[in-house]
Amino acid sequence: MKRGVKAALSMMLLLGSMSAIAGSKLTAEECNDYPFKPVVGEITHAQLEQELAELESVGYEPEKQDFYYPNDLQAAQARLHAKYVADCAPDAGHQGS
Repeated sequence: MKRGVKAALSMMLLLGSMSAIAGSKLTAEECNDYPFKPVVGEITHAQLEQELAELESVGYEPEKQDFYYPNDLQAAQARLHAKYVADCAPDAGHQGS
């Protein structure tokens, strides 16, 4: 039960921190690259480093002793996806001319 309560509290805190995510926008190049778009062929080391940097930008801390792995990673992935949707989702005013 304690683990479930902690997970629920963590998710509430994560949702509350979404406004902080809005401050750093993804570039068009980042929006069209891994991990947001499928890769044809091998994923490069540089792409993996980019993904880790993106996860860290939304609060993931891979170096800490993590008793709740993979929950922390999955929460960071969810925040990163929300950041992608906010920054990269096409809308009527964002279409190329």
